[in-house]
Amino acid sequence: MGGFSIWHWLIVLLVVVLIFGTKKLKNMGSDLGAAVKGFKDGVKGATDDEGAAAPPPQVTSATPAARSADTVDVEAKTKG
Repeated sequence: MGGFSIWHWLIVLLVVVLIFGTKKLKNMGSDLGAAVKGFKDGVKGATDDEGAAAPPPQVTSATPAARSADTVDVEAKTKG
């Protein structure tokens, strides 16, 4: 009940080739390779984009006159 020998793998490979054919296996291999390459490029692009993005500018105003009427003050007030 050990592992498979080389003869077992050759028989499995022969059965797969007989079922699917070499052309279809070649197409599946190239499609899989293209999918893996696209995934790697997507991951690489996502990490490059994160480092290159600048943080949005922060707008601060110290004077109450600069605030608009719809601005909500976020200071905590105690009930008393």
